[in-house]
Amino acid sequence: MRRVEKCVGVVDTTFARIDMAGPAIEELQRLLPGYRIIRYTVPGIKDLPGAAKRLVDQHRCEGIITLGWVGRREADKYSYLAMSIGLIMAELLTGSVLIDVTVHEDEADDPEELRRIALDRARKHARNLALMVKEGPTALSRHAGRGLRQGYPDVGPL
Repeated sequence: MRRVEKCVGVVDTTFARIDMAGPAIEELQRLLPGYRIIRYTVPGIKDLPGAAKRLVDQHRCEGIITLGWVGRREADKYSYLAMSIGLIMAELLTGSVLIDVTVHEDEADDPEELRRIALDRARKHARNLALMVKEGPTALSRHAGRGLRQGYPDVGPL
């Protein structure tokens, strides 16, 4: 009997101004030893849902992290909305864990701050994906209501 290889996917875009996949992959390699990690790079955010679904369908990935970048223009915001709906549909159709990591270029005016936000968000969400894949649907319950943030410092509970 052939052993089934465990797999997670990382989908990023050429539109992004920062390589968020690199740090996400590093985290996943550290937290999910023995898992194959497949990176799939697409042109823009509207391509993320289809790529995520293909990784689940073709490679049986248990979880996917998508790394998108949204520009400052109104058209970019509409593209984000379309992508978000598509990713929700892909998650519903596949039953797999799909985590959307999106950086909006208007989150910061300083390029270094934007870079810090993007890298922090990619790493923290990769950790979330690893927990969800390894421990299942209750993995993040112990963190509920803690005011945790990805891309920014945690704000803590009220």
